[in-house]
Amino acid sequence: MSKTQTARKVLIHARGVRKSYALGHTRLRVLRGIDMDVTAGEFVAIVGTSGCGKSTLLHLLGALDTPDAGRIEFDGIDLATADTQVIERLRNRRIGFVFQFYHLLPELDVLENTLLPATICQSNWQWHADQQQIADRARESLELVGLADRLNHRPNELSGGERQRVAIARALMNRPDALLADEPTGNLDTKTGAKILALLERLNREQNQTVVMVTHDPNVATRAHRTIHLAEGRIRNR
Repeated sequence: MSKTQTARKVLIHARGVRKSYALGHTRLRVLRGIDMDVTAGEFVAIVGTSGCGKSTLLHLLGALDTPDAGRIEFDGIDLATADTQVIERLRNRRIGFVFQFYHLLPELDVLENTLLPATICQSNWQWHADQQQIADRARESLELVGLADRLNHRPNELSGGERQRVAIARALMNRPDALLADEPTGNLDTKTGAKILALLERLNREQNQTVVMVTHDPNVATRAHRTIHLAEGRIRNR
């Protein structure tokens, strides 16, 4: 299949998605009926003010949470009816997650943090058999994000931008179909954030990596191919 054909394939499909949370004796309605598609190879930004449901939507698309109503499919897999093993494999191998606060383990160095997704999905026997190949893949991911010279450094020895690049390398470790990024520049200064955005653009352009990025900043959202505006739990046309 060519890249052009792949880019037209719907990777993420959501219809009528609703989500609410208990808040004391009431329920807070966060998402009120979301319809959206993401095609393979797209770079999509979900933008809106704080509390509008952006992160909730991203977590649902990545199978980190389940909707109260509606349907979400990832490459044809219905996330509501798939069994637990299928969902776990999907989250580990086909979806890469990048968060605002990095979530790196402080006791591990850069290479070890990047290796984590591969260690989780391998049995002890597989890990020992494929250890060199997996380590080489981690080094390739770190080289891709420009950190080939920082393999043995721990997170407290890195800048904020470097930590976020480690988080991106980790998310790419299992060569996912989609990279889901929740406010990836929200904890960075403008200059460093611009470098992270440039990296996401390059991954999308050169690796055909599908990217879905949540941001509260309309200027950040302009770097994507397409912007979905979320307000009061609904998609708004602009």
